[in-house]
Amino acid sequence: MKRNLFIGVLSAEALLCALFCVVRASASGVFTAVMAFPLEQIGLGLRALSLPGGPGNAAAIAIYIVLCLLPAAALLVLRRKRKLCAEDGLAVLLSAVLFAVLYMMTNPGEIGALTNGAVSQPIGKAILGGMTYSVIFGYFILRVLRLFHNGGTPKLVRYMSVMLVLINVLFVYMIFGACFNGLLDSIASLRAGNAGNEHLLGASYVFLVLQFIVDALPYAFNVMIIFAALRLLEEMRENRYSDGTVAAAGRVSSLCAAALVTTLLADIIFNLLQLAFAKSLHVINGSLQIPVFSIAFVLAALLFTRLITENKQLKDDNDLFI
Repeated sequence: MKRNLFIGVLSAEALLCALFCVVRASASGVFTAVMAFPLEQIGLGLRALSLPGGPGNAAAIAIYIVLCLLPAAALLVLRRKRKLCAEDGLAVLLSAVLFAVLYMMTNPGEIGALTNGAVSQPIGKAILGGMTYSVIFGYFILRVLRLFHNGGTPKLVRYMSVMLVLINVLFVYMIFGACFNGLLDSIASLRAGNAGNEHLLGASYVFLVLQFIVDALPYAFNVMIIFAALRLLEEMRENRYSDGTVAAAGRVSSLCAAALVTTLLADIIFNLLQLAFAKSLHVINGSLQIPVFSIAFVLAALLFTRLITENKQLKDDNDLFI
């Protein structure tokens, strides 16, 4: 994917995630959980279609069956293009999961009956959505592992590029989906807990925004690192031992180091600022934020670039010896 097109896709994703969070805050009955999208909305549509009965109910049942059978039906298409693998069986499992999940999304009262009232409908819908996405993500991960195992070096580089693109999509969601949604929820909770004192919440609003920035900062750096890593893979595809590859590896390495330092310093500075303005704040988040996944990703990228640089140096030494 070309760089400008990729940036456009990520920008559109960021906008859609932010809009979803805003709509969710104002229409909680339709958008109760990010993980339930779009299954919850499909269930609501099927319920609205079936309530009048008659033809509408028949149409809702037909749509329900077709949607649930789509993953299993995809196996028939795959079978014509290639030999089926063990992980393709997850498509059948996904169809079975959809039959149960979409039924409960269409009849949300069944969620409480299933759990004996242990969880609320929003939490239950999020759990159901998570179950569905776990099967989908599991299939793609197993499929990628098979491609990695069977592919040569050129294919591995191409697959790695695709993997980085998908990871960048995840990081953008974490910024404008998860973190931004957390900001909106924190603002709503702050307002609900301080009704009548809204004029005193200015400083608290500022620090909630700062909290959002601190939480999103590691993912923002990861997005930049992936763009640099994609440039590195392009250089490696042309010549793994070229000066351009080493220079690209150096840029990734420098960006990784800057990401680690900035992320840790931002958390320290934010906590100190909260301490300094504690008397003006109605909410304080003083817990230590350690983005383990983000830091692990940065360290892996740093290690990868160091290996490339050392291999180039080793090749140059061997060429001089010969």
